[in-house]
Amino acid sequence: MKITKISTFIVPPRWCFLKIETDEGVVGWGEPIVEGRAHSVAAAVDELADYLVGKDPRNIEDHWTILYRGGFYRGGAIHMSALAGIDQALWDIKGKSLGVPVHQLLGGAVRESIRVYSWIGGDRPADTAAAAKNAVARGFTAVKMNGTEELQFIDSYDKVELTLANVQAVREAVGPNIGIGVDFHGRVHKPMAKVLIKELEPYKLMFIEEPVLSENSEALKEIAHLTSTPIALGERLYSRWDFKRILSEGYVDIIQPDVSHAGGITETRKIAAMAEAYDVALALHCPLGPIALASCLQVDAGSYNAFIQEQSLGIHYNESNDLLDYVKDKNVFAYEDGYVKIPQGPGLGIEINEDYVKQRAEVGHRWRNPIWRHKDGSFAEW
Repeated sequence: MKITKISTFIVPPRWCFLKIETDEGVVGWGEPIVEGRAHSVAAAVDELADYLVGKDPRNIEDHWTILYRGGFYRGGAIHMSALAGIDQALWDIKGKSLGVPVHQLLGGAVRESIRVYSWIGGDRPADTAAAAKNAVARGFTAVKMNGTEELQFIDSYDKVELTLANVQAVREAVGPNIGIGVDFHGRVHKPMAKVLIKELEPYKLMFIEEPVLSENSEALKEIAHLTSTPIALGERLYSRWDFKRILSEGYVDIIQPDVSHAGGITETRKIAAMAEAYDVALALHCPLGPIALASCLQVDAGSYNAFIQEQSLGIHYNESNDLLDYVKDKNVFAYEDGYVKIPQGPGLGIEINEDYVKQRAEVGHRWRNPIWRHKDGSFAEW
């Protein structure tokens, strides 16, 4: 079997899909994307394709090694996301060619389904209590919300009170037994993170996500001892080498690599195994499309330390298209009682509606994240 062609499709709302074709007619799909940099990732895929065309797609580990190590400069969001989408598609081809789901090729499943959570907060955390009640009514047993608006390095206590009021409203709306994740989204600098993380303790949160930016991870040693709430981060880390220090220093309880950012299935599975050795849980990041979610679920299936999965159905970013629009079988992600079943079809377990992908690629997108500013006019982290 030989790779004959690699194509990318920029599709709404903010995604990039990848198709790898072979001379035997077996096709694989991947989702290489950095939100807000879709065209940059597609260009990187095109550059990496020079090596792959003509190669046997089934030699995944060797291809991954060459595509990572074969460039003198390596790593980072664009490179690793391009590699991630290619890797997903190669696994899709391998599974389809053998007639088995990817997780069977990774040693088999340790679970039949995994708990999922629903996103309830927009960029401005308002009306989240009503959204939380709606999510619980739809069967979800866990939700996640943005915790804060923009915060200065040192800010006024009314911003803290607003965060506490928002979280309290959600807790009161859903009761004591629904998991609540609060995402600081990297908006909070260390001084205010120390205040907020302590003040949020009474609400018995499922986790606090990105209490500081990943590049400021040394701050976690000051923050971690202030709370018993699990600390999660990792969506902006892209390889096992990025995660090495985070894990070895022991200040994170949950890691959140993204299978469309962190080198695909091959690399994310290795990151998950590293975390298990440190007794750290896995909650894969995935506010993305159906190929990314299917890839996550294949990793979740065989990762003992996976405990919950993010998914984007109904997320506020999905304005023009949603998670299920691009798949032929709308029931492939079988949500029930707050869980989703692991897809059992060959490859990634989903069938992409290629005609619709091509139709929407004619529309495309140029999604960009918002640019926020503080009252004094200086840039504010979004």
